Amino acid sequence: MAEKTKFELVSPERLLVSEDVEMVVVPGSEGDFGVLKGHAPVISTLRTGTIAVYENGAVKDRIFVAGGFAEASAERVTVLADEAVRVAEIDKAAITKDLETLRAKLGAATDEGERAALAARIEIANAKLEAA
Repeated sequence: MAEKTKFELVSPERLLVSEDVEMVVVPGSEGDFGVLKGHAPVISTLRTGTIAVYENGAVKDRIFVAGGFAEASAERVTVLADEAVRVAEIDKAAITKDLETLRAKLGAATDEGERAALAARIEIANAKLEAA
């Protein structure tokens, strides 16, 4: 049996995960990195992507994250995500509807700041659809 590391995932809304797991693969800004018990200390920003949680050598859970930070140590990995949702809970129909609304708003937006914010939200929604 593999040694376990403590995995905690916190979003602005709630503590999403707090459990002992075999391995976690995190979408870091410089690339994906896996964390096992005994990992060297590291702090990384997150890119939009999917966290894979492993148990018994296989992925047991996938969690979509959009932005945030991850801190790994020999005993634990903690992820503070700007947005997080289990891939199994992603509602494709709702996201598709939101995308239509966001694209319409983007087409009507005249302010560059608003356009940039809408483009970022569209990018995240597309990544969620891809993850699902």
